[in-house]
Amino acid sequence: MTVAEATPDLEQVDRNDRAFLGHPKGLGYLGFTEACERFSYYSMQTLLVLYMVNYLLVPGRMDKVIGLDWVQVHVYRGIAGQPLASAIFGTYTALVYLTPIFGGIIADRWLGRNTTLIVGGVLMAIGHFLMAIQPAFLFALLALLLGVGAFKGNIASQVGALYGPNDLRRAMAFQIFYIFINVSVIVAPLISGTLGQKVGWHYGFGCAGVVMVLGLIIYLSGRRWLSLEERPTRSERAARERLSRNDWMCVIYLIILIPVMAIALLTNQEIFNAYLVWGDQQFDLTLLNNTSSWLITIDAALSFSMLVAVAVFWKWWSLKHREPDELSKMIIGSFFTIAGGACLFMAALTQPHGGKIPLFWPVMFHLMNSIGFAHVLPISLALFSKIAPRQINATVIGLYYLAFFIANAVVGWVGELYSSLPTTTFWLIHIASAAFGLVAFALFKVVLGKRMAGTGVSEQAEALS
Repeated sequence: MTVAEATPDLEQVDRNDRAFLGHPKGLGYLGFTEACERFSYYSMQTLLVLYMVNYLLVPGRMDKVIGLDWVQVHVYRGIAGQPLASAIFGTYTALVYLTPIFGGIIADRWLGRNTTLIVGGVLMAIGHFLMAIQPAFLFALLALLLGVGAFKGNIASQVGALYGPNDLRRAMAFQIFYIFINVSVIVAPLISGTLGQKVGWHYGFGCAGVVMVLGLIIYLSGRRWLSLEERPTRSERAARERLSRNDWMCVIYLIILIPVMAIALLTNQEIFNAYLVWGDQQFDLTLLNNTSSWLITIDAALSFSMLVAVAVFWKWWSLKHREPDELSKMIIGSFFTIAGGACLFMAALTQPHGGKIPLFWPVMFHLMNSIGFAHVLPISLALFSKIAPRQINATVIGLYYLAFFIANAVVGWVGELYSSLPTTTFWLIHIASAAFGLVAFALFKVVLGKRMAGTGVSEQAEALS
């Protein structure tokens, strides 16, 4: 029995449905659900450190948090105040990219992606509401980590399941999916951040919880338009465990791609690290009210705009020409990422002696990098969804997020070089990382070219074995 025969409900969605912007109606439901989940996540990102530094981790309050004394001594070696807040935040944001692996395994082996996603959404909502209970702070973080792990990879897997293996709309679907995400990146700090800082911390966290519940309601109301995988029976689990040699080769290709993507993402991830420090010290920020954090707002706005523009461009292109496959778009995106790094190199090279860097080069960097972002991140997620064997699709999607974990770790190491290297050399390293991604994606294009052209996974892997 094949996996498709063992789980016939995987194909229940209508592949010809074009009711949502030329895509299946289910994409709209998944997009709005993900927007709600990302709203809750970025609300947490915005408020967490500020909440800990300004309210929670002060004498008289932190003593009431269950388990915090033990964690402070045994995990963080007795640090306190702002360093402790930053350490907790770093642990939380790192683990967010690891837990989707376990969420994928649970979905593929036991619960199915539909049930696992719902459990994840419920855990996230509980986590946000627990933030309102001061002693339960660590339990709130644990619930949020488990919730994101169960939710994130499985919703991305469901986006891919809306499309057949040779449907080129898949790449654009993930671009649209990322547009929903970027809207939340912009909106969440404005709403939850304002509520948390101006009204009360618990109002900000509570808002995130309410929006997460709304996301679950949207998801449940649109289930009939989705390709749902029910909880597998024992015989179905046994069938799914039998991956062929060709399936394993495809998994290996994707695993190799993970560190490649991590290196290629270096420039984009550096925006929140050394780039922001450099901008604060050396940019002429007069037009930004001398507020370096507004550089992040520029980046978010351009990322959103370029996601829309790139999606519209390829939609227009497909009316007259064949749309490029995923790896071809990632190669195109790498050229723009290299151009973005070159803008930072030029900014450092042309900085007036003793003067500030005009905003022209930084804005051009954000523009070029955002176009590259639109061609690499959503497209690579579409590629993983397309090539991953169906038996372990959610697990492989969970592995995809390891690229961000590795990238953030590399950024932390490379960022330490900022103060010891000439600034031009520092940004040349980032240009080199994007060039490495370009070459690696081109090699993958050569190896997996037939697969991108529509040859089946097993057939392509057989040809390469």
